[in-house]
Amino acid sequence: MLAEKIFCITGFNDNDGVSFKVSPEDFEILTERDGITQARYFAKNQWVSVEKRSVLKNSEWKEYLEKSYLLVKSKLTKKAQKEIDEQ
Repeated sequence: MLAEKIFCITGFNDNDGVSFKVSPEDFEILTERDGITQARYFAKNQWVSVEKRSVLKNSEWKEYLEKSYLLVKSKLTKKAQKEIDEQ
């Protein structure tokens, strides 16, 4: 969680799906791939749902989760962003 905001949702097991926020461009690209869909209840806010973790390579996970974190962080107040940066 990021200042009471979520940038990624998943379960604890390896076979649990993962949902995260993406840019509009990444949303279009990712939802065209097999195993990746619009996240239920979050699609209008540009969230995707990855059904199986093996759908993305490790390098892609790193890229998209970092982007998700930064997208959510950018919507926080400047004060909250500064507090996060100081941690």
